[in-house]
Amino acid sequence: MTETYADFHRRSLTERDAFWAEQAQRVDWQTPPQQICDASKPPFARWFVGGTTNLCHNAVDRHAASRPADRALIWVSTEVGQERVYSFAELQAEVEAMAAILSAQGVSQGDRVLIYLPMIPEAAFAMLACARIGAIHSVVFGGFASVSLASRIDDATPRLVISADAGSRAGKRLAYKPLLDEAITLAAHKPARVLMVDRGLAAFERVAGRDLDYAELRQRHWGQPVPCAWLESNTPSYTLYTSGTTGTPKGVQRDVGGYAVALATSMDWIFGGKPGETYFSTSDIGWVVGHSYIVYGPLIHGMATLMYEGTPVNPDAAVWWSLVEKYRVTVMFSAPTAVRVLKKHDPALLKRHDLSSLRALFLAGEPLDEPTGRWIAEALGVPIIDNYWQTETGWPLLTVAHHIPGVEAVPTRFGSPGMPMYGYDVKLLDENSGAELAEPNQKGVLVIEHPLPPGALQTVWGDDARFVSTYWQSVPGHARRPVYSTFDWGLRDAQGYTFILGRTDDVINVAGHRLGTREIEECISGHPGVAEVAVVGVADQLKGQVALAFAVPRELPATSEAALALEGQIMKRVDEQLGAVARPSRVLFVGLLPKTRSGKLLRRALQAVAEGRDPGDLTTLDDPTALAQVKTLLHK
Repeated sequence: MTETYADFHRRSLTERDAFWAEQAQRVDWQTPPQQICDASKPPFARWFVGGTTNLCHNAVDRHAASRPADRALIWVSTEVGQERVYSFAELQAEVEAMAAILSAQGVSQGDRVLIYLPMIPEAAFAMLACARIGAIHSVVFGGFASVSLASRIDDATPRLVISADAGSRAGKRLAYKPLLDEAITLAAHKPARVLMVDRGLAAFERVAGRDLDYAELRQRHWGQPVPCAWLESNTPSYTLYTSGTTGTPKGVQRDVGGYAVALATSMDWIFGGKPGETYFSTSDIGWVVGHSYIVYGPLIHGMATLMYEGTPVNPDAAVWWSLVEKYRVTVMFSAPTAVRVLKKHDPALLKRHDLSSLRALFLAGEPLDEPTGRWIAEALGVPIIDNYWQTETGWPLLTVAHHIPGVEAVPTRFGSPGMPMYGYDVKLLDENSGAELAEPNQKGVLVIEHPLPPGALQTVWGDDARFVSTYWQSVPGHARRPVYSTFDWGLRDAQGYTFILGRTDDVINVAGHRLGTREIEECISGHPGVAEVAVVGVADQLKGQVALAFAVPRELPATSEAALALEGQIMKRVDEQLGAVARPSRVLFVGLLPKTRSGKLLRRALQAVAEGRDPGDLTTLDDPTALAQVKTLLHK
């Protein structure tokens, strides 16, 4: 008899330990868990307590032992015109060589390794090598500006940094080494060693006594066996920095055992992948999707993973589909922004290649609008499955699961990412009272009841207090029974589908990249010509949202040329300190910003006016001319 998804989901919560004990059998344990979940100290939770395992063993070694010749990692770069396929045996050899290099440089269990690399195989080798020896990796998106990189170096305090001479995007070379050298100069913490991968794309200077050559050391340590370190399930595996409203990035800390089990289960039940097949995620290893569904998830599940360096339109807008055909991709994961880019090109390109192997395309990172979803569904002829999650959750929180044995499939509904996944106790709460909204179609804050399921963040790296105050104390009325806030508005319809309505805080989503407006504001306000600034996210047809800055200059530019020059200086400053991904679409200069009489900046009113919406009640506005100025500028 087929079980309804609602009953299945309820069972995952009411029979929590039995449910997850069964899923834990999907991975190898050296020592079985002694306790499935320790939720005795909310809001913290510990999963598979006492069990010892290793992410690298589960992703590489166990498959190399049973299927050594099967494809594991497929690397394709349209930027440099290279492709390379690694079997599981070859991947293990590369990872062991990297692990031997790290160990020889004094990196051991618990040490941090910061990875600042483009989308090249060595990035995956480095992550897996850290997991192998129990070091904690912290991947920073390649090309992040020096100031942002320095803040992460100071927070992670890595013993060693792994970087490359350069990355490439749309044919444009970006030299990494000067950015890294500047970041280390700015940082208070000085890593002892920098391991450099020289791709031959950009000349760079070596720092004597600090900088090491990867190719030379790889040859020296090749063939040296490095055993996997068996780690207690709750040992930290990695940190990944995500934007916050304070302007200081938060290091999301993940465990070992819970993450392995969560990914193994999701690869089967959510994505429907099978060992021996090929999985293609178009993300970057600098983001959580790259961690979960380029490196760890597919490999743990015994699939080949396709790592791609390039854009969706180079050499033409059929490049992704050529890879689907060539490598017989069965499951693909991308972002709505990428689909909207493809939509601008000749639709015939979607029919050029044989896509018969492809069973589904998953999209996440930002809201999927219905026209885009329907367009790509009709073009590909496969299910398009939206899913919603966060860096913090590590795997999908809302989607539809079609592959759970004995459980009815839930149909997709464009406009909604779906329903709460197994293990997530999701509620919608009134923002003022904290009361649960039981009736359908009521707007509330999307929260998760304690405990978070396996695979979610353990804490904020080095700052338990920030973990508690940021995520668990923002909703009123829940001091004794904490709830995790996603900081997203949502509503649930009568059929149980959840719809995401935007952020409750000042984090915006630009093409799937989370950016803290406060961080951008702090950067712009540091320009000597700026007295005050407000940054808001506004809707954009291509990227979902873009940052828009309203700045009060110390002296209003006398001419339009002077205004453009100042805007250019500000843009350059953001590029240099935060990276191009954080650059506002425009910087508009105003005489004053809209504030309440108590001095609170009305960001939501700015956002509404910029999007052509009613800004709502403005009776508390200190000076009505402030918003009028904004409207005038926007309509020029």
